[in-house]
Amino acid sequence: MTMFSEYLHLCSILYFAAMAGLAMYGLHRIWLLVCWHRENRKKNPERLLQSPTVKYYPLVTVQLPLYNERFVAERLIDASAMLQWPKEKIEIQVLDDSDDDTDQIIDDRIRYWSQKGITIHVLRRKNRAGFKAGALSHGLTRANGEFIAVFDADFLPTPDFLLRTVPCFSDQKIGMVQARWGFLNTEHSWLTAVQSLLLGQHFSIEHFVRFRRGLFFNFNGTAGIWRRRAIESAGGWQSDTVTEDLDLSYRAQLAGWRFVYCDDLVVSSELPVTLASFRSQQQRWAKGSIQTAKRILPRLLAARLPLQVKCEAIAHLMANFCWLLSTIVTLTLYATITWRVSIGPYQMLRLDAPLFMATSFILFFYFFIYAMKQTRKISFGHLLMLPVLTIGIAPSIALSVVEGLIFSGGVFHRTPKFGLRGGEHMPKLAFLYRQQSLPYILMNSILLFYSLLPLMFVYQRGTWLAIPFVMLFPSGFLLVICRDMMELSRVVPRGKKREETRPEERSLVSSA
Repeated sequence: MTMFSEYLHLCSILYFAAMAGLAMYGLHRIWLLVCWHRENRKKNPERLLQSPTVKYYPLVTVQLPLYNERFVAERLIDASAMLQWPKEKIEIQVLDDSDDDTDQIIDDRIRYWSQKGITIHVLRRKNRAGFKAGALSHGLTRANGEFIAVFDADFLPTPDFLLRTVPCFSDQKIGMVQARWGFLNTEHSWLTAVQSLLLGQHFSIEHFVRFRRGLFFNFNGTAGIWRRRAIESAGGWQSDTVTEDLDLSYRAQLAGWRFVYCDDLVVSSELPVTLASFRSQQQRWAKGSIQTAKRILPRLLAARLPLQVKCEAIAHLMANFCWLLSTIVTLTLYATITWRVSIGPYQMLRLDAPLFMATSFILFFYFFIYAMKQTRKISFGHLLMLPVLTIGIAPSIALSVVEGLIFSGGVFHRTPKFGLRGGEHMPKLAFLYRQQSLPYILMNSILLFYSLLPLMFVYQRGTWLAIPFVMLFPSGFLLVICRDMMELSRVVPRGKKREETRPEERSLVSSA
């Protein structure tokens, strides 16, 4: 066997190993669907440890971590100041690490609400040490509350948020309560519509199933409230991963704290409207989850926990490896079909096509079922764009997975948000928060041309049934290249004119 043949053989092994890994991920999605269906069929399902009314009013600290959020800082502060809770039992901390004019907006709103009797103040640090984790930890040392609620800049808590979450802590073992995310700008573009599919199922299916079956799930960094003692007993906020929320969640649950997920409590948020910001967000989540898995899995495997809890926690923490597996499939596809050319094109379909169906079709079916259950229907076209988009962005996120395997911590790259609802325009100053796209355009251009090789190969051999499969790869890279180039060429995307109504004049309740 020549060296080149050995290379092709190795690529084939990597290809089928990656496809097998993706198939296992697909089977896990089917398990989640089955559990979701069973839980939803139960009559009068018990809502664990939830109380209908507030029996007492503990002191609550609301933390608002901000960094250069000129477009959304005002509406977040206003929404937080309108939370329904006795004024003497709530304090709001604005944790401001900004180095632009966001600080002026914050100071203005603090003066406004302070004059109305709201206990609100800003904490500023000399540097961004520890990034968001550092800001939350610093704020905790100054906080007086027994409970700590956290809202990121792009979220809009409903006025009754505390009234509906604090009663869940009637059991002293409850350490955190997480609300479901809603989305203000799903209609902005096909990109935000696809994101609503990706993120929506994480709450409505994954969190719902894990909570109802007594499995570990995570605080999502925002739209949740902690018992202060749970944070401190678990070791506090730490910055050696870039997903401090996931890390603390598992440390707290390993320490014996239980979490509650409120599927019927929705906190509205803004989805990233540019591909660059969406990619950056996914990169941070992927890198951080792998970093968390490195430090948590040894402790989790050694802990005295039910086997089902351990297995689901492993599946949860390792899920982002699928980005790497998908990239391996992309890079080894051409070598694999070249190596196996002697077995004939239609013999290849007997193995390759079923394996592909066991991965891609199952995942498509999973999201299809989720979309059909939603009140706000997602179009079939958006469902079709989902696998194309994920193939196109997989290599860039796979790089972050590898980085998470090698390094701890890292820079916390904020996701720019612009205060958008529906299909509104981006603000004129949005270009100030523009993120790097040129390296990804170059990388994806190379991958686009490379992914055309399998297409040319199956076309020349007349393997017509394989063409839809191999077409997915160049389609994905072409899609993200076109989107990146479009975003580079213009500042304000098409859409409705952005409303200039002040946040306090809008109905925050209806935004959910």
